[in-house]
Amino acid sequence: MNELSITLEYVNPAVLWGAQNEHFEIVKKQFPKLKVVARGNEVKVLGDEQEISAFKGYFDRIIAHVEQYNSLTPNDIESILETATEVTPTKGKTAVKAEEKRSGDPIVFGPNGMVIKARTANQRRMVDSIVKNDILFAIGPAGTGKTYTAVALAVRALRNKEVKRIILTRPAVEAGENLGFLPGDLKEKVDPYLRPLYDALDDMIPAEKLKVFLENRTIEVAPLAFMRGRTLDNCFVILDEAQNATDMQLKMFLTRMGPTAKFIVTGDVTQIDLPKKQQSGLQNAIKLLDDIEGIDIIYLSGGDVVRHKLVRRILEAYGDI
Repeated sequence: MNELSITLEYVNPAVLWGAQNEHFEIVKKQFPKLKVVARGNEVKVLGDEQEISAFKGYFDRIIAHVEQYNSLTPNDIESILETATEVTPTKGKTAVKAEEKRSGDPIVFGPNGMVIKARTANQRRMVDSIVKNDILFAIGPAGTGKTYTAVALAVRALRNKEVKRIILTRPAVEAGENLGFLPGDLKEKVDPYLRPLYDALDDMIPAEKLKVFLENRTIEVAPLAFMRGRTLDNCFVILDEAQNATDMQLKMFLTRMGPTAKFIVTGDVTQIDLPKKQQSGLQNAIKLLDDIEGIDIIYLSGGDVVRHKLVRRILEAYGDI
């Protein structure tokens, strides 16, 4: 008798198996000759080798569906069974069709089926660009969705197993306020600077799963200073608020890039919070790197503002757009 063990890494078992294990019972009925046991994040399958092989192909399709949509219904399971023989697995997972990555399509599905997609022309350009380029600069004023879109692209890459980790970073620079001494440990001191990144993750990953990812460092959120000396490989890395990085800091960050990494740098050159004597490294970087193949620079504008309609008018009043 053969045995197959499967670890559920990127899916919520509650979503996968359904209320009162409804989905689990449907799956078991499809393979009556196999003994299927599920405990927590582990699934064990016992039986004939050929039957197990068929089960794995079917189950991989179900997992891919849950990873992409973060939901599953009995109808989905039946549809997957009908099309399972038409899909060729790639390295143990379902190949993602090219048309499923079109920029107008959802980037990821968040908790409770929340749809996250590019909402403006320049956001769609970001979606297209990161497929073709390994470094992307997204420059634009507040509210244009540059950070949110970047985080969505990183989450999609993780779910599609294109990368093993997500690293989110930003300079720990006060936005015009003097915060003084902050109590607590190091994480508690720097978390306020990184809160916008956590907010984006909350929209895209279920709370329990996000907690696990943060604990096992599948997702790492850290200040820019923590990147020094590291090689960031097989990961999707986002530097947010890059206008507050100095020239040396930005150079340090970009040269951390490993052979299989993707980098997105976001920033707003109208909101530089560095001391007056320090120049923003972002402005220099986009001049120096503009013509390098594999690096793309996208400028977002007032037309990309996706916050309240008054945000655009406020930015116009301040002369930022």
